[in-house]
Amino acid sequence: MPGSRTIRRLACATVAAWLALARAADSGEPRVVSYPGRTMGTYSNVTLVTGDSAASAEVARLAHATFAREDSLMSNWTTTSEVARINREAYGQTVRVEPEVAGVIAYSLEVWRASQHAFDITVEPLIRAWGFLGGKPHVPSDAEIASAFRRVGANHVRFDPRARTIRFDRAGVQIDLGGIAKGYAVHAVAESIRAHGIRDALVDLSGNMDAIGHPPGAPYWRIGIRDPRDRMPFFAHLDLSDQGVSTSADYEQFVSANGKRYGHIMDPRTGRPAEGLLAVTVVAKNGYVTDAWDTPLFALGAAAARRVAKAREDIAAVIVEPGAEGVDTVWVERSLRRRFQLQPEAEKLFRVVEF
Repeated sequence: MPGSRTIRRLACATVAAWLALARAADSGEPRVVSYPGRTMGTYSNVTLVTGDSAASAEVARLAHATFAREDSLMSNWTTTSEVARINREAYGQTVRVEPEVAGVIAYSLEVWRASQHAFDITVEPLIRAWGFLGGKPHVPSDAEIASAFRRVGANHVRFDPRARTIRFDRAGVQIDLGGIAKGYAVHAVAESIRAHGIRDALVDLSGNMDAIGHPPGAPYWRIGIRDPRDRMPFFAHLDLSDQGVSTSADYEQFVSANGKRYGHIMDPRTGRPAEGLLAVTVVAKNGYVTDAWDTPLFALGAAAARRVAKAREDIAAVIVEPGAEGVDTVWVERSLRRRFQLQPEAEKLFRVVEF
């Protein structure tokens, strides 16, 4: 994982500006000011607790500039990003990688190994085969799945973290950082905000969040967890401070065929959409870690996801498993139980079990 020094060097202004903004943030009565935007193909929002909204606007501008920078490096929608260059050049030859992208690749491969290969940055051919990237979602033929699956496997990525070099040993291998880039961007923005003297803020990129400090008059940021069946906006909430949170679910991208629903979250070990869970929410020290882990836990399924989450000290999870007779099971890790609360209207629809 890249160090905070690298992030601060890329995102921060001069020491003089830092001091001026820190003094401005401390003036007046603290209040919440939000600065929405769009990046990485989705919405973003930087919420700052400040006594001077005019002064904090510069912090927010730098935050959104950081979002734009990470998008320019890691997007798989453009031909000009660092990821696009790697995908063009890395088969059969060694290419050098920009430092931030190298750090994300290194951490991605670490999670690949630790998650029993349920997280894999080479899964892009499968996502394209199912039409969830650059096409119309559809169920591909078995032959199309098999063809895409032959180009999947992080074991085909030859990466040297010290030299910051990468090479693919199989034609057609592509990396896709979409499963971790948003979380990294949230972390980078949070580090920028902290470096400018803001002690309380909420950084949100399409549900990938870093909760810094707390809002005025409350000890925690209250984060809603979306109902995976869309019967209500949020079925529960978590109270968080100085932690990240993100959720993996298939309620936004899916395709239905022959009476079956296929979500966009691929299991890179089978070549097909992951099955068995409705949603996984992960809490960790920042949104970078949570974004890396919510997808593999979803792919692992209920029992394995609980086992992996419980064994790791760096993450905690809320796992939603479909149940019978309209009552789904919410598995809440013990370390989160006091900060987790069902909404009153959800109490008849969910059964909460601690693990």
